[in-house]
Amino acid sequence: MVNYQVLDWMTPNPITITPKTTLPEAHRLMKERKVRRLPVLENGKLVGIVTLGDIREAEPSAATTLSVWELNYLLDTLTVDKIMRRNIVSVTPRTSIREAASLMLAHKVSGMPVVDNDRLVGVITESDIFRMLVREMLPEPPKAG
Repeated sequence: MVNYQVLDWMTPNPITITPKTTLPEAHRLMKERKVRRLPVLENGKLVGIVTLGDIREAEPSAATTLSVWELNYLLDTLTVDKIMRRNIVSVTPRTSIREAASLMLAHKVSGMPVVDNDRLVGVITESDIFRMLVREMLPEPPKAG
């Protein structure tokens, strides 16, 4: 198998949010763009990451005694800086796919920001790695001629 680097399979220029993005806005972005994680940038610097699971955990239980209006008010004021993960595992574009996969397994994460010179340049996910594996494992179609 080819020695791929993260650069070869990452999603470049990911959708990002700020620490003051509300949970409903972050959730809406994830649904619209069909992503499960959003890097959090402050003044252009990566300061956290929020996953769909983080947002779901922060949502109130169906057993709450709050009214719909109280719930909506609370959710509209809750920002991602309250729930984002700050200890971020990241890789560089030149990290090998093997090392990126090992880091994901070791840290039990399904995706990581890709940072180059303190600047977010992409995201690599388990789906990207699966896509690479499938492409490498499928036989090449026969050549015409």
